[in-house]
Parts: sequence; C-alpha cells; structure tokens
Amino acid sequence: MKLGAHVSTAGGIETAIDRGRDIGCEAIQIFGSSPQSWFFKPIPQGSIDGFKAKRAAVGMGPVFFHCIYLINLGNPDPANVKKGVKSLNDYMNLAHSIDAQGIIFHPGSHKGAGYDGIFRQTVASIIEVLENSPQGPWLTIENTAGMGQHIGARFDEIGRIIKAVGSPRVRVCLDTEHSFAAGYDVSTRDGLEKALDEFDREIGLDRLVAVHANDSKNPLGAGIDRHENIGQGHIGIQGFENIMAHPAFRGLPFFLEVPGMEGGGPDKANMDILKGIREKLGIPNAAS
Repeated sequence: MKLGAHVSTAGGIETAIDRGRDIGCEAIQIFGSSPQSWFFKPIPQGSIDGFKAKRAAVGMGPVFFHCIYLINLGNPDPANVKKGVKSLNDYMNLAHSIDAQGIIFHPGSHKGAGYDGIFRQTVASIIEVLENSPQGPWLTIENTAGMGQHIGARFDEIGRIIKAVGSPRVRVCLDTEHSFAAGYDVSTRDGLEKALDEFDREIGLDRLVAVHANDSKNPLGAGIDRHENIGQGHIGIQGFENIMAHPAFRGLPFFLEVPGMEGGGPDKANMDILKGIREKLGIPNAAS
C-alpha cells in the first residue's frame, strides 16, 4: 500500500517529485494543466525527461493525473462534449509520455436530462477517447458525491458505463468522501463491506486502481463534495482504519486531497496520520 497526495506542478512538472518527497509521499497525483481552463499547453520534453529521471531516482509511484474540472461527458452542448473528449485525449497522451499509470476524471452532470438521457453520449465519448489514445494509461472514472445532477454517484451508474464501453482500459478511482456523501457508509465495517460488495457486483473490484483518501465535512448521505482533513470529519480515524484494513485496498495507492492543517492542501501532518494507521494495522509499507 503506497500513500501519496495531490501535489502542485508549479515551476515545471518535475517539481512535483520534490514536493511529494517533502511531505512523505510514496505516490503522487498531479494536474497537467490548469484545472479550471480548457487551455492545454504541451509540456516541454526537458521537463518530461526531468520528471522521469527524478521519479526513477527516488522510486516515486504510482503516478496519476487528475483531469480538469470542466469535463462533462453529459453536457447537452456538443461543443463542450467535444472539448471534454479532447482534454481527455491530451491527458492520456501526457500520461503516456511520462509513464503514468493513468488519468482520473469526473464523468460530470446530466444537466437535468437524467442518467438514461446522457448514457449513450457518455459511452460514445469514452470509446472515442480510447480509440484516439495510446495504449498503456488507464482511463479512470472517479465516483461522485451526488451533488446536483452528478453522474456516477452510484456504483451501478459507473458499472453500466464500463460494461457498455467494453474495454479493460477503463478503471475506477474510489473517493472516500464522495462515497460517504453519496450514502455509502465507509466509516463502519458493516457499511464498508456492503459498499464494497455493491462495488464488486456492479463494477468489479478488479477495476479499482486508486483511492482518494478524504474525510468528510458533512454527514453521511449529504450529497455534498466537501473534503476534510483525516480524522477531523465524519468518517474519522476509525473509519480510515476500517478502510485501510480491508483487503480490497491492499496494493492500491491512496492519494490525499484534503484542505491541510493550515489550509495549504495535502500536507505532511495528514500523510503522517495515514502512515500511522498503516503501521498500526501492520500493513507492509512501500519499502517493505
């Protein structure tokens, strides 16, 4: 089990390795462009080479990209769907260039059309991305919190999309806060077991490749995407002990996306909490 965090690439993608090391990361998640903009600027080869050299030198990984927030494969505007497909293709190419394991994206919102109303469009968009992307990186769907008209808050919605696409390259990232917000009580052993049983039935645990480790500011089933520091929210330390102890998560990277103890994002304090839980549970660490 490798523990990591989302870290900044300010100053060049290669700087993410140093920032990850500074807070104790064994794996990292990064953006490849501004998360609030469609603009994508190719990363210079020198920076790519520097990233790969630093990564190899310190043994950092897995590495995932988190895609921009504007992507919505359920958008009623074909022009915006086209932009989303292009952004996913850009990120898949970038992931391939640095030997990242994959890219993680939010499927978006149905904008009032209902899940069935956007289903075929979403499936067709994902197939288009895969057909125009290099082999290697996983196209990884992240479950959502259920805010507004989110696609993918329920595991069966993700599972139906994956089955219709029919590609082993489509995988899933499980966000602990999003799951809790959507009504899956991952904070308790019984609730976690029920959630993972449903995940396995609807998606398949073999599709699970990453975890976003976030506590929740709001109570179970609130449907609100609001992350909290580990142990300071409604999932709590006991909840993360339950999660990390479950065999379904062995061998997977955990990525912090928390506000940070001082509001600066994922930090060493949160990383140390996860490492402390891992040690308490007797789970082999990255160096073992």
